[in-house]
Order: sequence, then structure tokens, then C-alpha cells
Amino acid sequence: MRTGEVLQAGVHPRTLYWMRDHGLLEKLSRGVFHLASAPLPQSVDVAAVMQRVPEAVLCLVSALAHHEIGTQIPHAVQIALPREVRTPRLGYPLVQVFHMSEAALSAGVEEHVMGRTPVHVFSVAKTVADCFKYRNKIGLDVAIEALQEVVRNRTAKPSEIMEFARVVRVGSVIEPYLRALL
Repeated sequence: MRTGEVLQAGVHPRTLYWMRDHGLLEKLSRGVFHLASAPLPQSVDVAAVMQRVPEAVLCLVSALAHHEIGTQIPHAVQIALPREVRTPRLGYPLVQVFHMSEAALSAGVEEHVMGRTPVHVFSVAKTVADCFKYRNKIGLDVAIEALQEVVRNRTAKPSEIMEFARVVRVGSVIEPYLRALL
């Protein structure tokens, strides 16, 4: 929960900080708290970022980890934001921002819930296409590994992957890899 939500519910600020100081609340990030008696969300860092930047969409390696694809462990929470939105300054957790066009940002977005936090994340097919789009930043090996696993496990159809590849303008890059796998 965010500080503003708690105050809006009628809790006095002193009560909030008393609860934090006595271990009833855990601080996840600046202005984001969690009840100590409740189970933590699966990915605390992602929940904290989504609380602080609700318009963000989980992308690339963070989205792969969310969908349980591949062997990569994200070193930062990777989020996508519109080009005109400034990069948020968060002390913790570490965030890596990718600015995308409106068309790329609105395609393939799914909404999940982590604890009480709504999490926007790109679909599996869109995430694979984005991995090829940003292959110079995350590594071509990550993109190929994701494509191989998704095709092998039939998590997404090749036609869906190509549809999103055209949206992010990497259709000609993915097509040879996809043909080799089929």
C-alpha cells in the first residue's frame, strides 16, 4: 500500500510510522509499505515499482521472468513507458526504463494482480518481439533463448510473435530464427 492510500483511509501519519517502527509494517520502497503479517508478493521489487509507477508496463527480461521463460534473472526491474514520460527516480529497487512509441506500448498488454498491486505486463509473444527489438541492450542470446523456449513449449503461436514483431519493426530480424525453429 502507498502512504497516500493509508492516509486517505483515515489512518493518522503518526499511527502509520508507529506501525512501521514497531514492525507491523515493512517498508518496501519510499512511500510503499506492506503488512508484516501478510505474505509477500512473489516479486517484491516488481510490486514496489508498480505501486510507484502505475503507468509502467513490465517488459523484456523482467517480463520473461514473470512468465517463467528462460534462465535469465533480471538485474533491475525493466519497465516500458511512453516517450514523453520522464524516467522516474527511484532509490530502490533498481529500475531500467525503455521508452516506447504509443503503438508499441499499447500492443499486447496484459493485466495481472500481484498481492493487491495491479501489474501491467507484455504478453509472451510481445515480450519475445521486444527482446529482438532491444537485442543490443539485453543480448541476442537472451532473445534467441526466449524464442526457442516459447516455440518449443507452444506458449505463443509463431503468427502472434510475427504480428508483434511487425508492430515493433523487427519482423525481418525474427523471421530467419523462427523459420529455423519450425
